[in-house]
Amino acid sequence: MKSVQQEVDERSNLTNSNMFELLLFRLGGDANGERSELFGINVFKVREIVAMPKVTAVAGSAPYMLGVVNLRGQIIPVLDLPSITGCTPKTGLNILLVTEFARSTQAFAVESVEDIVRLDWRQVLSAEGVAGAMVTSIARLDGNAKDSRLAQVLDVETILRTMMPNDGKNIDPETIGPKLELAAGSVILAADDSVLARALIEQGLEAMGAAYIMTKTGKEAWEKLQSMAAEAEAKGETIYSKVALVLTDLEMPEMDGFTLTRNIKQDARFNKLPVVIHSSLSGSTNEEHIKRVGADAYVAKFVAEDLAATIRKVLAK
Repeated sequence: MKSVQQEVDERSNLTNSNMFELLLFRLGGDANGERSELFGINVFKVREIVAMPKVTAVAGSAPYMLGVVNLRGQIIPVLDLPSITGCTPKTGLNILLVTEFARSTQAFAVESVEDIVRLDWRQVLSAEGVAGAMVTSIARLDGNAKDSRLAQVLDVETILRTMMPNDGKNIDPETIGPKLELAAGSVILAADDSVLARALIEQGLEAMGAAYIMTKTGKEAWEKLQSMAAEAEAKGETIYSKVALVLTDLEMPEMDGFTLTRNIKQDARFNKLPVVIHSSLSGSTNEEHIKRVGADAYVAKFVAEDLAATIRKVLAK
């Protein structure tokens, strides 16, 4: 039987191999509760899983908010995830997923928790164009096996921002600071699989006056970086004349941000290229992984002023 420390070490080491753990759960099915599908969320975002406690309704709360719970003295908002996704639980809301990401703590009510599975990010494909905005990717739980079980990986950042919108402006040009001064012809190469995150990043970079190329996965960013390096070499130049900095999310289908960063830092053509990781995953464990793969900085999603300050600091080096 594995010790707790062995479990922690194994989970931590997943970041060295483009792997992660996905918590599988069910939200219900159609109006009759039939056709219940599997959904997933990265284990690193889940603080704890508890049986559904008493929820206190809050007057005038946002739609789909069940209320709040008191967990060991912390008041946490509870969102009705089945209702948000259009599902009907057959047995009710039985489990609470307490999550920590994007600088906040919140809980999602679900019908049931199924399992935790260990996957390679290559088993996860982008769902953009084939699913709604709340689903960022589709995980093939049995790899390339015929008739593999599928799980929808929810874009919980988009769900949270949609259900509990920020009253202020996403981007305030007056507080974001002076324009970035990139070398002529160079860009920031960015990678994020979330439609919402890409839109916010683009707004932030435009407010900073920075030219950019946006990609949807770590694999797409890595391929783009190599093609740009080939173009530069053909002109007798280096990649540094074309790319000033790489800005990457961590959770992405096909290739995660850890692997992208490691590929960049281990390649002689790119190893002096600054890499900033921009992620909703936080905590000392993840920040230690970020240092280990050689990233130049980490900034939590999403405050445009913090992103701008971090990019300026890294480029100033």
